[in-house]
Amino acid sequence: MYDVVALGELLIDFSTKSVDAAGYPTMAASPGGAPSNFLAALNAFGAKTAFIGKVGDDAFGNLLLETLTQAGIETKGVVKDPEVFTTLAFVTFDEQGDRSFSFARKPGADTQLRWEEVDKTLVDGAKVFHFGGLSLTDEPVRTTTRQAVAYAKQQGKLLTYDPNLRRPLWKSEDEAREQLLWGVKQADVVKISDEEVDFLWGCAPEEGADKLVNECGVTLAMVTLGAKGCILKTRKACYVTACPQVKPIDTCGAGDIFGGSAVARLLELKKAPADLTEEDLAYIGKFAAASASLSTEHSGGIPSIQKRSEILERMKTL
Repeated sequence: MYDVVALGELLIDFSTKSVDAAGYPTMAASPGGAPSNFLAALNAFGAKTAFIGKVGDDAFGNLLLETLTQAGIETKGVVKDPEVFTTLAFVTFDEQGDRSFSFARKPGADTQLRWEEVDKTLVDGAKVFHFGGLSLTDEPVRTTTRQAVAYAKQQGKLLTYDPNLRRPLWKSEDEAREQLLWGVKQADVVKISDEEVDFLWGCAPEEGADKLVNECGVTLAMVTLGAKGCILKTRKACYVTACPQVKPIDTCGAGDIFGGSAVARLLELKKAPADLTEEDLAYIGKFAAASASLSTEHSGGIPSIQKRSEILERMKTL
């Protein structure tokens, strides 16, 4: 039995460490992929998780599988394909530590996952099924994701979703908006950034949270506001919290870590999202905001997840 099973991309992030006189970056490789960061945070806080996806049968694919295993994530649902390369993402940063992405994904292994390759027993044995927007950019993984979501719904699983907008991966903004909104409307719990709210609806984060709950059928909306904190909303309750003060060096994976940390706390409460009180939302939101914020003081996604004790200590400043 698993607490959470996620389907999605598993890739290598190459992050800029320095830039030479001509502007060319020196980069360091680290494990990446939003669903894997999400699961790693869950594992760090006591959940049992498994991953469904595809990597190349290459050095990077093997490294990623080893990293997931070390993080405690079950990898039997990850397919190794000798016909495609493991997906690569190249991340550059501005002075505030915010990211820009370029991808080697034409195609990347993560886009080539087929429905017949999905280990359905992992979904059968899970409480929660998680998916993200990058699995909706290309075929065949788009169709696979849609089939997996339908299957998880038939099995009565709680569905969580992160749009995770990466504009360079979409053929057009209209296609991105259509596919990401489809994902929103399938999920019970949605973690979304203020930038993604603006992309989808052109509105303020507070209005976006209302739309998610009242128009899209989302039971628990979690809107992240970067350094400003987050908004958590259900039909019955709403909670807003700030983030601890930090000195970010790398924001890569922070949103995923927020999501995983939030779902870990949700599982601890043993309540349906619709039944959460304002106190429950505070229990989830404060921890997730602190966890994500502290991760930005460290490099990478999975390696930046901090210990529960440190997060709880920093929460005292909120």
